This record gives sequence, C-alpha cells and structure tokens, in this order.
Amino acid sequence: MQKENQHIEYKSSFNDAVIETVSAFANTKGGKVYIGVDDFGDPIPNFSIGKESIPKWINEIKNKTQPSIIADVESEELLGKEVICIQVNEFPIKPVACKGRYFQRVNGANHQLSAQEVANLHLKTFGSSWDYYPSPHYAIDSIALDKVTQFIDLANQIREVKIQDEPLTVLRKFELVKNDNQIANACHLLFSKNEVFDATISIGRFASETSIKDSLVVRTDLFNEVEVTLAFLKKHINKNYIITGDPQRIEQWEYPLEALREIVINMIVHRDYQNTGDSIIKIYDTKIEFYNPGKLENGLTIADLKSGIYTSYARNRKVADVFREAGIIEKYGSGIQRITNAFISYGLQEPVFQEFQNGFRVTVFNKTNKNNKDIGVNEGLNEGLNEGLNEGLNSMLTAILQNPGIQAKQLSNILEDRPLKTIERQIKSLTDKGYIERKGSKKTGGYYVVKDL
Repeated sequence: MQKENQHIEYKSSFNDAVIETVSAFANTKGGKVYIGVDDFGDPIPNFSIGKESIPKWINEIKNKTQPSIIADVESEELLGKEVICIQVNEFPIKPVACKGRYFQRVNGANHQLSAQEVANLHLKTFGSSWDYYPSPHYAIDSIALDKVTQFIDLANQIREVKIQDEPLTVLRKFELVKNDNQIANACHLLFSKNEVFDATISIGRFASETSIKDSLVVRTDLFNEVEVTLAFLKKHINKNYIITGDPQRIEQWEYPLEALREIVINMIVHRDYQNTGDSIIKIYDTKIEFYNPGKLENGLTIADLKSGIYTSYARNRKVADVFREAGIIEKYGSGIQRITNAFISYGLQEPVFQEFQNGFRVTVFNKTNKNNKDIGVNEGLNEGLNEGLNEGLNSMLTAILQNPGIQAKQLSNILEDRPLKTIERQIKSLTDKGYIERKGSKKTGGYYVVKDL
C-alpha cells in the first residue's frame, strides 16, 4: 500500500474522523479512505464488516455532510483480509461541511478552515476572488485617473488592438468599477490617490538579525510598489563590473535582477490582502528573505510549485488580470520556475520556498557552498553539528534552528514532502541523538536546537 498522503488516509475503524477526511477530500482534489488498516496501510486483525455496515456508513456520511456527499464505498481484499475503501471526488460546489465545520486536505492532513478561508473557497467555486467585489471603504473619487491613463499606455505598448476609451470607461470594462460607481477592491489597490495601507510592504537592510541599517515602508498603489521596492533592493545589493576587453564593461548584480523582480511581483499578485499583516523583505549580507501574508491555496504544495506541474489559481484574479494586461506578468503559474532557473543560470543556489507563520517565504542567497545547501539559513550551526545525519534529518534540524519553539505540525507544513508520522519519527531520532530538545507544555511547547552543540 502507498503511504498516507494528500489523497490517501488509513483508519482502523469507521467514525466521525473518517467523515471529516471525506469532507476534506471533497473540498480539495478528492481521495480515498481505507478502513480496517493501520497507519502503514496493513490490515488489522479482528476487523469485521457487518451485513448493514456499508449502507449505514453511506447514510451517515450523507447525513453529516452539507451539501450531502454520496460516497462510493466498496469492499476490497488486502493481503487476504477484507477492508473498506471510501472514495470521494472533488465536490463541484464548495465548501462541504462536516457537522458544521469545514476542512481541506493540506500536506496529507486535514486542515480546519477559518471563516475567511471558507469565504475564499466559496468564491473560487464561482471563478471569482475577493478583489473583484466592491470595496466597502473607498469610493470612486479616491481613484487617480492619471494612474489609469498610465496603465492604458502600458497596455497599448503590447496590444495589437489599442485601448482608445477614456479612463473611467476602461475601469468599467475591466469590471473595476460597477454600474453604481462602486469601485472593486482591486481598483483601490491598483489606482488609489492616497496611501494604500492594505498593501504595506516593510523593507529593511539588516547588519544582523537584530541590527537594522536602513528601512522603508511602502504604501503606494500596486504598480508603484513594484518599482519602489526594486529600487530599495538595488540600493542595498552589490554590483560588480566585469572587464572583458571590450570598450564597454559589463555590469553584474549580486543577485539576478529579473528573478528579484519576479519575486516582488508574485508577492504583490498573490498576497492575502484580507490579512492585516505586512509583506516583509529583509536584506542581509548573504541572503534576502521575502515574506508574504497568505499560505498556498487549493491544496497546492511546495513540491507542486517546484515541479511546475500544477494548475495555478491567482488569489487576486483582477489584480493578476490587470498586471498581465500591462505586460507585468506573462501568465499564471510559470514564475517559480523562472525564478529558480535564473538563480541556477547565475551560478547561485536555488531559492528556498517555505510556508511560514500563516504566510509564504522565499529566501535567496548570494553565494553557494557546495557542502551545505542551506548556507545562510543555518549559519548559526557550527561545522561539525551536521556530521552523521542524513539529508532528511539535516533539513529538519535547519527548520528547527530557523524556527525555535516550532511544533511537529508546523514542521510538517514547512517540510511538506513528508507526512506527520515521518516528522515525529525524525524528531525522536534528533532528540535521541541530542541535537534537539523540547521545552514548554504539551500544548504550547516546541523544539529547540541544543545551543552548546
């Protein structure tokens, strides 16, 4: 049997936890729940199926889900034993509730949705997003029409059929202004006259983790945010000049600028603007960290992003559409690969992509150490600390060092390629070897790297 993953779950018996998983599968990409097996997918002894068990279970799933799920339940033989397989497809109208609560399958586990996540999932069902809807706080007189004119000029540079309408008509055609002159949330973010506090980006140049040399708070419209942010990055990264013998010398920045630009654009397009937290960029001597509010959605994983084999969904579809119309982005879903390829072509290590503290973080490095892929991330470890550990334990040790006090479930979100049970086994291994220790209560405590190693 396969290991438990995004689409497979094992249960020893039928209970409400099974129905919770069924609803989580229905809200994601579907999956199978096997009943009568242990955590490794092996049949358990003494498991029996009554004559009315299957009809009863089908009816219980139907009654405890809303909209009701009619699951496909069948008996299968596994290693000479009878087990039950409950299969459910992705539900067309989401979200589906289980006893009044909503779940999605994330990194091989059931994640309970917040009220905001429930609303966003419902919007996706109808091909919409938050930024399409009218803003309750801003009116049409808050929009700078000269900024709309600048957008039209950008779009006309790449369009075969030029836009000839006046700015307000363009906003209506792009559904950024409604018939009653209400502006969409995207319209405020893109063309506001005033500071856009919802879109704050805090940027700092750090001498160390606690010492800051320069900082900037950006609260302008999204178009200008791209350029202002890139200007600050260029101010604080190095530029070399390569002498080739030709009359004109070649400039080479410390990082590939096209990749940094792609990261900044992705931050702006995919940010969760309903989250009150800021986007944060930290520039260090050896690395830059880009943090954005809002985790990956729709069951998407880091592995999916890196593979490039996935269907992309823009969190803010109107913002993405306008950026694409202006030629700022090409299409959904190709940015991560372009960023990675740019760093590899530049002779630098691949960026590190992580789900982190209810958001998403990208870390890029300006130098490569072939003996340690995580240079810059685990700089605090001494040279001998990782000796004798395999790659899986090394990456976990790095994650704990980077996130002191982290818990097993949070590690599972960061190290998304391995299930929670594997995480727990590796934690035990590192604890037994004396590399980490647990501090605090069972509910709020977490794991720390032992300082004197």
